[in-house]
Amino acid sequence: MPEPARVLVVGAGPAGLATSQQLQARAVPHRVLERGDSVGHTWANLYDSLTLHTGKHMSNLPGMPFPHSAPLFVPRREFLEYLRRYALAFDLPVETGYAVERITRTDGSWTVRTSRGEYAAQVLVVATGIVANPRIPALPGQQSFGGRIVHSVEYRRSDAYPGRRVLVVGVGNSGAEIGSEIARAGGKVTIAVRSGANVVPLTLAGLPIQYVSYWVRTLPRAIQEAAVGLVRLLTELRRGKPVLPRPAYSPLDAIPVIGFHLVDAICEGLIDVRAGVAELTADGARFTDGTAGRFDDVILATGFSAALAPLGGLVQRDQGGFARRRERVVSLDQPDLYFVGHNYDATGGLYNIKRDARLAARLIAGQLQRQ
Repeated sequence: MPEPARVLVVGAGPAGLATSQQLQARAVPHRVLERGDSVGHTWANLYDSLTLHTGKHMSNLPGMPFPHSAPLFVPRREFLEYLRRYALAFDLPVETGYAVERITRTDGSWTVRTSRGEYAAQVLVVATGIVANPRIPALPGQQSFGGRIVHSVEYRRSDAYPGRRVLVVGVGNSGAEIGSEIARAGGKVTIAVRSGANVVPLTLAGLPIQYVSYWVRTLPRAIQEAAVGLVRLLTELRRGKPVLPRPAYSPLDAIPVIGFHLVDAICEGLIDVRAGVAELTADGARFTDGTAGRFDDVILATGFSAALAPLGGLVQRDQGGFARRRERVVSLDQPDLYFVGHNYDATGGLYNIKRDARLAARLIAGQLQRQ
């Protein structure tokens, strides 16, 4: 028989740890399953230079602020240490080395099959994030390409790229940071931009743009758009016209590129900008504007989708690939199923995790008390 647990949390990254801490604060018995060999497994395997572009005051998990000595924008290694200290400080019930393979629901309860056995649970919280599910497009001609193709999740550092011709496909924050880092390390970088990019400053009047966004989003939409227009105007007065095409959507509707590292590298002639990729060839790529280039490496900075594979067809996905939900965290498709770490906007993924962990734990505790 599957080993029983009243509440089971899948994932021990920021979302799973925050949820566990909040469940524990409400005296809700639970267990946390983590596929890696330690908490924060995903953060331990992201690229070395990654730094939060959200400020530390809105990036901490419930119950533990960052120390005063921490920089305003916390580097990856320091954030990983923070996650490990967090789990120890609250003595969270995390069990590592349990990769969740399949989740099923029968007779009013959940069965979670892992690499090390099965668990049964009354309530399930999916806190698996997005990094475990990279979007990898099938580019025409990629079978004939003679170079290396990797997703941005596989990138670690720039020392493998000096002197190499690198095509970065996609212009989100990962693509912008990786492309500019490789270019400054001596790689010859081209970035393929299909629909454009909204670029905003990392800070505004000394405040992280995330903090500004938080307050702006409390205002009516028309005033929000006016604020976006003012930031754009001030940026152009200081830096000149944008070097990247602007997309049809507003920075309010999708996470923009935060900071000017990519823009600066383009202006300095370190990065070439091309249109979207039409196809890969044996020695490079052709672009939708009819031009072509030769490349040794292709890095797919094409983003991520929610890591929901173990649930199979038990839940439906929205347009962004996330499970359909009500009240931010409650499954629309299945009873006793919650999601934390599935809300992303310009106020920051970590800020939303803190908010949603509190909400999910409160709802779960109330549900169990009524039963």
